[in-house]
Amino acid sequence: MTKAKHFQLILILGSMTALGPFSIDMYLPGFSGIAADLNTTVAKVSMSLSSYFIGISAGQLLYGPLLDRFGRKKPLFIGLMVYILASLACAFVTDIDAFIGFRFVQAVGSCAATVASLAMVRDLFPAKETPNVLSKLMLVVGLSPMLAPTAGGYVTTYFGWHTVFLILAAMGAFVLLATQLGLPNTHKPDLSISLKPKPIITNFISILKVPQFYTYAFTGAIAFSGLFTYVAASPLIFMDILKVDAEIYGWIFALMSISFIGSSQLNSVLLKRFSSEQMIFAALISQSIISFVFLILAINDLLGLYETIGMLFLFLACLGISNPNTAGLSLAPFSKNTGSASALMGATQLGIGALASFGVSLFVKDSITPMVVIMTSTTILALFILIIGKRKIKMTIVNTDDDAMAMVH
Repeated sequence: MTKAKHFQLILILGSMTALGPFSIDMYLPGFSGIAADLNTTVAKVSMSLSSYFIGISAGQLLYGPLLDRFGRKKPLFIGLMVYILASLACAFVTDIDAFIGFRFVQAVGSCAATVASLAMVRDLFPAKETPNVLSKLMLVVGLSPMLAPTAGGYVTTYFGWHTVFLILAAMGAFVLLATQLGLPNTHKPDLSISLKPKPIITNFISILKVPQFYTYAFTGAIAFSGLFTYVAASPLIFMDILKVDAEIYGWIFALMSISFIGSSQLNSVLLKRFSSEQMIFAALISQSIISFVFLILAINDLLGLYETIGMLFLFLACLGISNPNTAGLSLAPFSKNTGSASALMGATQLGIGALASFGVSLFVKDSITPMVVIMTSTTILALFILIIGKRKIKMTIVNTDDDAMAMVH
């Protein structure tokens, strides 16, 4: 593969990955405008964010089997068409309930790009190269929360919130054209894969039974829930408890994104010297130490603004290293049903992240400590799953080798 072709593939896969984060973050500055135009409250408008998350969770599991059964391009085309039409409907809607409903449909459509991008990384690149490619895609995912709200703020101020959804529809159209014209057919349709509920569930269960998948998918998802915890708690922590204004909070959010992006790019460099397994273990050990120090400081009321920023910066840097590697190793055993595996991995990450966010809404009130307790607990649990799971993987390899020797004998 030439460097130009490699760059082109990364660019298209990156644009597919960016569609979801932009759809979540770009309309946030328009909440009050939407509430005023649709004669409702900002709290009711925020339900459109919840409906989007529900749509993502449902859509991930829907597209996995479709991408394996019909190949990558057909489901991707249909999903992106659904996304474009739902985005246009959001732009011209006149009722809040319809808006919430169309946001759900928009999420289901965007999932086609999210799940297909992960599956196509596994199709297009060797298993060894996958974590490196995913690190580059992490750059897009990390940049999106920095760029989308800022761009959305300017668009909303000068052109109104409706224009945000017209821009999202245009982005969807661009991704549709780029994927159809610029990506090869990476996976032949497999008509042996059934779309009936029972075989689909059986297929997901068979994926879950693979030790390498459940070890790295759950390790990655539980560790990554620390990011969801931070995102959910950060407005309360910085603006309510540490009394920072909205503008400064925006800059803090950008700084944290730089930590996550920077470490995910450092991961690409470190992978030239170390294996993905070594990187995950080192990142989780570091994350555990940082979490414990963070917790001791929080319990003893030693956290001011700068100390909190510093500890969160270090914590998120560990995630930027572990996440691409756990994703790469989760998908490595699959060549036949990669779509289903990537969908299951995404749904797991989102589901566990949503639980962590819910924990924040219950416990984080007037102290930083509950947030740090959740972060520390999930980190230790992820490390525990990694250690136990690696033993299972070794046992599987040993048993496979023994079976092979018995057959040869």
